Amino acid sequence: MDKKSIALLLLRLAFGFRLIYGVIDNIVSWERMLEFKVFLTKMGFPFPLICAIASVYLQMVAGLSWLIGYKVRLMSVLMIGNFIVAIVGVHIIHKDSYINTAPAIHLLVVAIALYLVGGGRYGLDKSKT
Repeated sequence: MDKKSIALLLLRLAFGFRLIYGVIDNIVSWERMLEFKVFLTKMGFPFPLICAIASVYLQMVAGLSWLIGYKVRLMSVLMIGNFIVAIVGVHIIHKDSYINTAPAIHLLVVAIALYLVGGGRYGLDKSKT
């Protein structure tokens, strides 16, 4: 039994589901995507609609990647960038509380961990860790 790969599988499943859960409403409802665009506009992001669409679909693809264990490191690099931008551009610049920032921090830390060690043996990539 490979305990490390089981731990990575559980991490991938929990946080892959979290990524998907966090963006599915924007994917199934254009109105929700436009609400996200308005939010990004208020936060001062350039090209807010492009940013909204890019962030949402990258998170969806990364979530699916983590769930099935395919291209975990590549998707993790993209999530590292996504959540650094979110933490700085939304939370730090606007002096948000830690508790409101924590979900983005947690996803950033998981993305860093998965990038560093890979997805483990239990996935389509079957990466050695």
